[in-house]
Amino acid sequence: MSHTLWVCTRKGLFRLKKTNELWEIDQTSFLGHPVSLMLDDPRDQAVYAALNLGHFGVKIHRSDDRGATWTEVGVPKYPEAPEGEKGTTLNQIWALEPAGPTVADGIWAGTIPGGLFRTSDRGETWSLNTALWDHPTRAKWFGGGADHPGIHSICVDPRDHQHILLAVSCAGVWRSRDGGLSWEVGGPGMIAEYMPPEGRDDPLVQDPHSMVRCAHAPDCLWVQHHNGVFRTIDNAASWTQVMGLQPSSFGFAVAVHPRDPETAWFIPGVKDEQRYPVAGKLSVTRTRDGGVACDVLANGLPQQHCYDLVYRHALAIDSTGMQLAFGSTTGNFWTTSDGGDSWQALPNHLPPIYAVRFGQDA
Repeated sequence: MSHTLWVCTRKGLFRLKKTNELWEIDQTSFLGHPVSLMLDDPRDQAVYAALNLGHFGVKIHRSDDRGATWTEVGVPKYPEAPEGEKGTTLNQIWALEPAGPTVADGIWAGTIPGGLFRTSDRGETWSLNTALWDHPTRAKWFGGGADHPGIHSICVDPRDHQHILLAVSCAGVWRSRDGGLSWEVGGPGMIAEYMPPEGRDDPLVQDPHSMVRCAHAPDCLWVQHHNGVFRTIDNAASWTQVMGLQPSSFGFAVAVHPRDPETAWFIPGVKDEQRYPVAGKLSVTRTRDGGVACDVLANGLPQQHCYDLVYRHALAIDSTGMQLAFGSTTGNFWTTSDGGDSWQALPNHLPPIYAVRFGQDA
C-alpha cells in the first residue's frame, strides 16, 4: 500500500504522506506555478514535473532526491516549419509514462498538439515519433476541449513494451506493435454522438477522455469517453459500450483495479456544457462485474451544492486496488482506503488540481 501521493495543481506540486491513516502535505515544489503533470519513475526513483508557464512556455524538471531539489531538463520540440509557414508550438505535456517495466530507460510523452515523444536520457533530449506524426490520417485529428488534438493516455503492455496504445482527443485509440515504428487506429465499437449519424462509428473521430489498462489482465482496458464508457478485452481490437452506469456515464476520469479487470471507478457529471456533479451531489461510480451493474459511492462526499469537476488525470489508484484518491478544480481532495466505500477529505484547501498520482515510498 502506497504512503505517497503527488498532487499537481495550478499553484505548484504537493507531496502528501500517509501517517496513522491520515494524509498530510509534507513537501511543496514550484509554488505559484502551474504543474500540469508529473511522473514518479519506479525504475530509478526519479521524479519529473511538467510545468505550463504560459508566455514562458512548457518546462520539464527532474528530481533525483524525491523532490528536495530540481534540475530543468529538455522539452519536446516539433520539426521546424518550411520557410514562410508557421511552426508547431508545444502547448502542454499531457502524458508521461515509462517505456516499460522491463526497459532500463526511456519515457514516453504525449503532448498538445498531438505529438508523441520519447527520451532515452532521462529527459535531457526528446525525439519525435515521426511514424505517428507523419501518418497520413493525422490531418483529420481535431481538438476536443482544447484547440488542438492531444495525446493524453499512453498504455504500454507490461508483457511486451513494443505493444503501445495511445488515446487521442480527438482521434480515437491508436496502437503500435513494434515500439512505435508503425501505427494503426484501434478497432470499432466506440460511437461519437456529436458527429452526423453516418460518421459516428468512425474510429478516427472518437473523443476518449481517458484510457487505463488492467496491469494483471493487459488485454482489458477501460475508456471514459465523451459519449459514455467503453471497454475492450482484446487489447483494443474492438470496444463495447458499458450501459447503465449511474447517475451518468459522462465524465473525464477512470481507474481500473490492477488485478481485477472487471472492477473500475468513474466520477460522473452532467454533460456537455455544464460539467458538474449530477444534481450537485458528488459521487464515484464503481462496477465490479465489467459494467453490468454499479454502485454509487457517496459516503464522505458532499451531497448538496457541490460543483467540483475532476479532470482526466486527477483520479489515481494504488497497486493494491483499495486506495484511491482524486482532486477537483476547486482544490478539494478526497482519499479512500476501502475501494471507495467511504471517503475522507483532505483538511487543506489546495489550488485547482490537474493531476494526482500515487508515488514510490522512499
